[in-house]
Amino acid sequence: MSTALLGAAATASAPALTPEPASADRPAAGGPAAGRPYIETSLFFGTAHPDGSPPVTDKQFRGFVNEFVTPRFPDGLTVQEGEGQYRDANGTIERERSYELILFYPTGEAGPSGRKIEEIRSAYEKKFDQESVARVDDRTSVDF
Repeated sequence: MSTALLGAAATASAPALTPEPASADRPAAGGPAAGRPYIETSLFFGTAHPDGSPPVTDKQFRGFVNEFVTPRFPDGLTVQEGEGQYRDANGTIERERSYELILFYPTGEAGPSGRKIEEIRSAYEKKFDQESVARVDDRTSVDF
């Protein structure tokens, strides 16, 4: 099991990354280009409900991925289970089982992919009564 640390609850989306030109392959440290420029987005999904009702189950989360994520990112994704914590809107430290969803997409697709990611975050927050779904974006080089 991996460990996920959920950041402070926030409803604002992550800042948009400006796409790099497709020819801007980043070389590995001291070596030739190691891949093409991609963005790696990690989303952190909590499972506890604020009203104390039973947490989101693995079956419910997998159903959410099948219904909301896979149609938007059919080329692939990774899900890891974890244990997370964050300070909620009332200042209480919440600890819960969580999921990290990892997506890779070319920098040239940052705009459309970013919109799809925001749809996923919004749908999860609404469906499972969550304060937020944390989002982390990072530039990377990927070779498949």
